[in-house]
Amino acid sequence: MNVETLLRQYAQGDRDFSNAELVAADLKGARLSGINLIRADLSRASLPRANLSGAFLVLANLEQADLSGAMAIAVNFSGAKLQEANLSRSQLTEAILTGTWLQRANLTHANLQGAILAGANLMSANLQQADLRGANLYGADLRQADLTDANLTHANLRGANLTGAIMPQAITV
Repeated sequence: MNVETLLRQYAQGDRDFSNAELVAADLKGARLSGINLIRADLSRASLPRANLSGAFLVLANLEQADLSGAMAIAVNFSGAKLQEANLSRSQLTEAILTGTWLQRANLTHANLQGAILAGANLMSANLQQADLRGANLYGADLRQADLTDANLTHANLRGANLTGAIMPQAITV
């Protein structure tokens, strides 16, 4: 599927694009709220400043995708692959990231308030200055993650693996 087809069908009211092949797709600033991209391949896709609020990206491949500054409120990313993805300055409030693969992902300045990251793999992820207030990180793998200046107020870190995590000035209450 190409980008033009996706955008045209979305504009016509279609929301189901599960299993779509959109490798390296240019969707900068696209407005795709409520879209179904379950099991879609968006590896290396360009989605900066895209609006994906309410989208379903369950089991999607977003490896090395650029989601910087994306609006992804209440998005379901369960089981998605986001290794080495750029999510800096993205709005991920109330997002579901259960069992998500976020190794080496860039989440600097990301807003993850109330996000569910239970069992997520955040090994070596960059979470500098991320807002994780009230986030559920139960059983998450945060080994070697950089949490410098992250706000972890009321975050659930039970069972999380913080071995080697960098946490200077992280706010934890």
